[in-house]
Amino acid sequence: MTPAATLRALLRAGPMIQAPGVYDGITARLAEQAGFSALYMTGAGTSASLGYPDFGLVTMSEMAGKGAVIARSVRVPVIADADTGYGNELNATRTVQEYERAGLAGLHVEDQVFPKRCGHLDDKEVVPRGEFIAKIRAVVAARRDPDFLVIARSDARAVIGFDEAVARANLALEAGADIAFVEAARTMEEVAAIPRLVRGPCLLNVVRGGKTPDLSMAEAEAMGYRLAILPSLLLGAVVQACDAALATLRETGAPPSSAGAPPVRERFRRWGADEWDALRTRFRDSQAAE
Repeated sequence: MTPAATLRALLRAGPMIQAPGVYDGITARLAEQAGFSALYMTGAGTSASLGYPDFGLVTMSEMAGKGAVIARSVRVPVIADADTGYGNELNATRTVQEYERAGLAGLHVEDQVFPKRCGHLDDKEVVPRGEFIAKIRAVVAARRDPDFLVIARSDARAVIGFDEAVARANLALEAGADIAFVEAARTMEEVAAIPRLVRGPCLLNVVRGGKTPDLSMAEAEAMGYRLAILPSLLLGAVVQACDAALATLRETGAPPSSAGAPPVRERFRRWGADEWDALRTRFRDSQAAE
């Protein structure tokens, strides 16, 4: 099956999908090897990997390029942040085409004014309801693979209110979106209400230190969510680990001890060293003279 068809099958099959946020080949491989069945290419993490805050500074082509790296690095489906579609309906149409070419399984498009801001920051702006729904229709029409997943995200909760965000989610589903994503619910009551009020599958965004209260994956699934993305999971862990390692080196002048650490070969195996080594001699004639 295609990655998109695999993702659809996972959504139909049963338990809520948990998709850790990844932003390069390393984090993608680690998440796959940890046993997760789908991954989420985080816009905030991808922006950070390019040296920028999540302020809409990364272009569509940069995102599609990173998406292609992640998609080819793993065998599990990858859902990607597509911000606002990077413009109007024309831009959003091309975004879908480029994301499909990159091998991604789906994307989400939001109703913020471009350039957007991280959904868990203040001072966001959203476009009029009609403009958002027109863009969702364009995204749905643009996909070549009918299995390619279209997720409609509304950031209206922070700007216009919870009721408007839910209304936009329902209108987006009526326009052909597959999953609704109401961003940055403020209370546990709002988090629980979204799957009840939205007439279709819902996504929950779990952001460490964000606007939405902390909850477990079991709690989210019991509320009725079908998909949970965790964009800050690995980025936060990487930043903490790197800060600690760098501080230790500055303070002690000694790099970490090799005692108990895996050898270099074991690290390379995480990225497919054995398979690539096998190719070194696979096509040679063993009987040929040296």
